[in-house]
Amino acid sequence: MLFSKALSRIRVSLAVGLVWTVVLSVTAHAQTGTQALTWGEVKAKFEAVNPALRADQMDVDELKAAEITAYLRPNPQFTLSADGTQIAPYQGHWSPTSGTEVEPNFSYLHEREHKRELRLKTAQEATQIGGSMHEDLERNMIFSLRSAFVQTLEAKAVLDLARVDLVYYDKIIEISRARFNDGGLAQVDLDRIELLRVQYESEIENAVVNLRTQKIQLLQLLDDRTPVDTFDVTGPYDFSPDLQPLDDFHKIALAARPDLRAALQSIDQAKTNHKLAIANGSTDPTFGIWYTYNPSFSNPYAHQTLGLSVSIPLRIFDRNQGEKARTLIDVDRNVQLTETATGQVFSDVDSAYEQVRSSIALVVPYRTKYMDQATRVRDTVTYAYQRGGASLMDFLNAQSDYRIVQLAYVQLIGSYLTSASQLNMAVGREVIP
Repeated sequence: MLFSKALSRIRVSLAVGLVWTVVLSVTAHAQTGTQALTWGEVKAKFEAVNPALRADQMDVDELKAAEITAYLRPNPQFTLSADGTQIAPYQGHWSPTSGTEVEPNFSYLHEREHKRELRLKTAQEATQIGGSMHEDLERNMIFSLRSAFVQTLEAKAVLDLARVDLVYYDKIIEISRARFNDGGLAQVDLDRIELLRVQYESEIENAVVNLRTQKIQLLQLLDDRTPVDTFDVTGPYDFSPDLQPLDDFHKIALAARPDLRAALQSIDQAKTNHKLAIANGSTDPTFGIWYTYNPSFSNPYAHQTLGLSVSIPLRIFDRNQGEKARTLIDVDRNVQLTETATGQVFSDVDSAYEQVRSSIALVVPYRTKYMDQATRVRDTVTYAYQRGGASLMDFLNAQSDYRIVQLAYVQLIGSYLTSASQLNMAVGREVIP
């Protein structure tokens, strides 16, 4: 009866201690101006400031600018020539420009077979491919960011668990000292109980170091120079046992994966490049027009003439045969690469799905069974030990088993969240929050 009351006091003290921990944490944040960032805020900040993403977006912008160059028309050509200038006096008169013939000439290359339109189309398709590859880069980097975010939450959960365990154990030490003072506990047993406290202190210190390390890595990904002590993140640290069928994720991935979309776009671009190669094998005429002024003609009305010309290259040997063959092969090559990319999508989704399923299968028994069992065994053995019905070794083992189960549960949730992030990356969008 006495120990039952003591355990009740421990539970009340733990509840009060947790409340004060929350209050002090909120107060500290209010005093320092620190605001814990949610996953959405971390992601938005990452997308806005990450230099690698911004540099890659500039590559896409460069491809967009190349569309302007691709659609430009050929520049017209202007030629000015002069002929017939006298170099000696005529009949005693020096009139060097009297017989000069001035001839301005304009010419323009006319592109046939829609070459300009095909150049624009292939440039636009290159921009689309670049945009899809940019999304794929972001997809991979978001996974790294999400993993760092989850690891930070896990480090916080481990630290909170270590602190709660220490508070509980301190209450056990108080009760043990009371028993020792009443003569119900030997000095050596009290010393062994108090010596065990160093393990709890060590776990807390290790958890603090690990949490700071995870925050530093997250700050590095965010390209943020915020001091570690004023930086924090928050979010649900839990799991959901519900999981959609694997085929649903396959369908989503086929529609959402940017690398697969880029592979399909590469096929379209290869086909356009082949059409352009065929068009480049066609003949493009050059049209010219000129005007001539020659005042030395005996006919006073024949000083000015106008002429037209058409220049047509004879494509006898070079009809762009090599480029036609190369682009045709490139179409088949991109088809094969797309098949490989499709297989990789299915493999990624299958592997990530199995990881999530396995994590759920492991963590569910902890929530529904093992957690309660560990708590019940710890309380029962502790009660028996205080009443002399269990040895000190049984008591210490029960404490150790309880901590192992609690820590394993926290780590399994972290594994679930990490595997869920892996599935999100494999699918190409967030399917598990």
